[in-house]
Amino acid sequence: MSLGDEHGSSGGYADTGQTRTRLPEGDPYGGATRRGGRSSSRSLVTVVGVVVLLIAAIAFANRGGDDSPSGGASGNKPAPSPTSATGNRPVETKSAGIPTGFAHSEQGAQSAAANYSVALGSTDMFNTARRHEIVNTVYAPDVAAARQSDLDRAYSSESFLSNIGLTRDGAAPSGQTFISRIIPVGTKVTSSGTDSATVEIWYTSLFGLSGEASTNPVSESWYTTTYELKWVGNDWKVTDFQQKDGPVPVGRDQKASTADDMTKAVEEYGGFTYAR
Repeated sequence: MSLGDEHGSSGGYADTGQTRTRLPEGDPYGGATRRGGRSSSRSLVTVVGVVVLLIAAIAFANRGGDDSPSGGASGNKPAPSPTSATGNRPVETKSAGIPTGFAHSEQGAQSAAANYSVALGSTDMFNTARRHEIVNTVYAPDVAAARQSDLDRAYSSESFLSNIGLTRDGAAPSGQTFISRIIPVGTKVTSSGTDSATVEIWYTSLFGLSGEASTNPVSESWYTTTYELKWVGNDWKVTDFQQKDGPVPVGRDQKASTADDMTKAVEEYGGFTYAR
């Protein structure tokens, strides 16, 4: 969800300049239904507000009651990992449709964090039954119940759902497609112990509603999430996480796709099983 200057100086990263986006026939998804007189800056502010609200709600739901960074991992930081793809083959087992059974190693922890972030950032989180499956799969048993309760409260808020353009049951309005997808770009272990690891995931995220009548068109953002993991039940599980903006690349002068093209792409292009 590229928000241009919105993230230019966030998270301690220097502003690298302005981002230009060419839009088809005016605003994305405008079509014949676009209201005249609405400026592009106002549309951008609307999208920014929606994204900030989403991130704030999820961060609130997932915090463990203490805003300080989680501890428990060794203070010895390993040397930087290679930037090229390395490591073991992806896992072949799944639980609730989520890859599981990762290796008891730093590579396994990175792969677990990447795959779990994809599930936690998906549209499935807006479906109660599916959300419960995800939480019980990716979180450690001793924190899963508390997280599930907090997430249920956040995702069932009618004002929250209304602000991002969804119905009270978390569904997209008729004729529109809700898109929420995380694409990991890279991972690194910042600290590790025998049965614990702290893993950072740098990723880009797509979020919004695709459709001619959408007032919240699909946009792109960049974030880094730090996951606290522990080895329990022969697998890596999440105990806590923190999120910050960036690093954000400079946007290219590319024409934004139409609503139909965006919907078609999301429906036809599936996600990946991520492994270090």
